[in-house]
Amino acid sequence: QGKLIDSCNPDKSYVPASVIKVATALAAFDILGPDYRFTTSFYRDKERNLYIKGTGDPMLVSDEIRLIFQALQKKGVKEINALYIDPSAFALEHRVPGREDSDNPYDAPVGAVSVNFNSVPVQVTKRGRVRSGEEETPLLPLMRALGRGYPAGRHRINICSNGCQKKERIARYTTELFRALQKEAGIAGNGQAGIRSVPKNAKLIYTHQSSKDLTELASSFLKYSSNFISNLVYLACGAEQYGYPATWAKARRAVDTVLIKRLGGKTAAAILQKEGAGLSRDNRVTVRSVLELLREFRPYAYLLRNYMG
Repeated sequence: QGKLIDSCNPDKSYVPASVIKVATALAAFDILGPDYRFTTSFYRDKERNLYIKGTGDPMLVSDEIRLIFQALQKKGVKEINALYIDPSAFALEHRVPGREDSDNPYDAPVGAVSVNFNSVPVQVTKRGRVRSGEEETPLLPLMRALGRGYPAGRHRINICSNGCQKKERIARYTTELFRALQKEAGIAGNGQAGIRSVPKNAKLIYTHQSSKDLTELASSFLKYSSNFISNLVYLACGAEQYGYPATWAKARRAVDTVLIKRLGGKTAAAILQKEGAGLSRDNRVTVRSVLELLREFRPYAYLLRNYMG
């Protein structure tokens, strides 16, 4: 019946790891709403260059990009020359708190325009040849570069393993994938690729809404513990509440405000959240605060793994 009859250290602070994703989800449902969808905007200038400006959609995967090119073709796009990423919707003060430079996908960086969870799927043959590790994604130069030296088998590699210039590496992966799928779609053109702000004379030609809403995203990052998705949702909470560009400080403030409202000041004060996924060892919770958090999350319990109804 929810009555606490005994306890051991209920008010001692512990590192919550991925349990903190429940707080991220609860705040997101309050701030963004269950039907919220990320958007990515596409601009074109007179030279037929394409500019991609995103808000952190975590689901820009290969098949989603194919849908984008179908939409662009319906808008009359027959040629794309230079291809640029505009990352200005994010102004992150530092890297994801707790993220390391391992090759594991859970350590992948986040960005305003990112593809395939900022990790590359590769298959290495017994002879050391690198191929794409999934049918949906064509082989890209970045895959060859990162997959070199791996043992035979299938791997999914963080694009910033061993460290990198995050913005540049994310833009490279994104533009390589978009360019490959542009050619697959039969859209002509070639040219420079990189990072550039949308110029004033560029025209907005299409705004893409993600195929997945917040409820589906929350189900994914809670059941499969996706750090990438949960941190982008966390950042979206701050941007929605306090305006773009998204920052870690805005996200913390927005989520903390929801927790205070939901749990009360004393209980919320026992939850120290530095990011949205649980990577940071500076995150802290008490057992008592998590019990209260779970009570508030009960309407969304069906999103948790092994939910029994």
